[in-house]
Amino acid sequence: MDWTHYRFRSLWSLPAPPATVYEVLERVEDYPRWWRQVREVVRVDESTAVVRIRSLLPYDMTFTAREVRRDPAAGVLEVAMSGDVDGWARWTVTAQETGTLARYDQVVDVRKPLLRRFAVPGRPVFRLNHWLMMRAGRRGLAGCLEAV
Repeated sequence: MDWTHYRFRSLWSLPAPPATVYEVLERVEDYPRWWRQVREVVRVDESTAVVRIRSLLPYDMTFTAREVRRDPAAGVLEVAMSGDVDGWARWTVTAQETGTLARYDQVVDVRKPLLRRFAVPGRPVFRLNHWLMMRAGRRGLAGCLEAV
């Protein structure tokens, strides 16, 4: 097993139409306004941004996110990631009875030296850290959508 390889999936039920959710998710530069763990997003160009995140644990992770797919009709936003993590992340936004289901999939290899050094003993803590970040993101996005 490669202890520095991670697969994540989060499902967010949101009380807004899919088109509205998609529009908010595609504006990555606004993530710090509603997702407190996304500390900074700096646009490099129309399809690339440098993102700095920090959840509960006292370390930042910085990566470049390059748009790979933007398909409003299919409800898909996908980026390739490089830096402290290498891999990809994808939002898939679909309608559900009460509004929208936003599915977040991520497959990454950790490159940050500190996290690689503690890969085996830290893995459960790193996964919990990610879970807490995603929980806060869902809450932040739900609050943002109420204001829209």
